[in-house]
Amino acid sequence: MNGNTDKSDVEKSKAHIIVEIIEYVPNAVVSKTIIKKASGNITVSSFDTGEELAEKSSPFDNYIQIIDGAAEIIIKDKKIKLKLGEGMIIPAHAMHSFNANEQFKMISTTIKSGYEE
Repeated sequence: MNGNTDKSDVEKSKAHIIVEIIEYVPNAVVSKTIIKKASGNITVSSFDTGEELAEKSSPFDNYIQIIDGAAEIIIKDKKIKLKLGEGMIIPAHAMHSFNANEQFKMISTTIKSGYEE
């Protein structure tokens, strides 16, 4: 498969190394969709040193896991540092942001089922 699409860029039924699916880009945050469905999605993202994602909230719980480096996550004004291999659930409706004090990559999994619309 080639090119960037809204669909998955990861081939089904084929093994892959998740940390190699996305590269670091200087001065950028890059995201790539692994699976996107009406019931939820899985995304892998890379953050170059010094980058951040502005504060936001989601109506759904979001599970994140660090797959390279370490991240600073701020949830409801509380700073949390996640190291390689660590994960956590960002609660639905919680204001949160990400800071890259060093390069990091993460997997983000959002499950949309089970919530009132």
